[in-house]
Amino acid sequence: MDDFDIPTLETDRLWLRRFRRGDLEAYTELCLDPEVRRGLAWSGPGSPLGASRHFACTYGEWWLAGFGVWAVEEKATAAFLGWIGFSEPPGWPGFELCWALHPRYWGRGFATEGARTALAHGFEALQRGHVISLILPDNHASQRLAGRLGMRQEGRTAETGVDLFIFGIDRPQSCR
Repeated sequence: MDDFDIPTLETDRLWLRRFRRGDLEAYTELCLDPEVRRGLAWSGPGSPLGASRHFACTYGEWWLAGFGVWAVEEKATAAFLGWIGFSEPPGWPGFELCWALHPRYWGRGFATEGARTALAHGFEALQRGHVISLILPDNHASQRLAGRLGMRQEGRTAETGVDLFIFGIDRPQSCR
């Protein structure tokens, strides 16, 4: 297997870093949380086994695609907050910025702070010209976050049989 680097991104309060084995318990708790699951556009992983498999996939996506999702860690406490990063499986409608944080960390600006940094990385380091986020129509918090990132609703799709809004943003001129 080829070596590859997963960059660590830093914000004022967060580290966006590669997942570690020690994150699995908190990752599983996040994946099984009913409030988190209600806001996500996918049905699994809905079991500890499914969460473990998805956890392993987060690492594999970096190897296969050269990008993926980061574990979000609060600097002050070293707490695992959730994930933020990119996904673009075959047939997907675009290069997607996605996020999920545990509800105990909602409302503190962590998702905005981390997503803004990830988005800049997507434009600058990964040289992406357009980034999307797929958001459930009733997930108003994620829609507001997309708006804070400068994304606008561009349409709808029904990926994996779920009705989703497509929010998107073009790379700023300053990144070209």
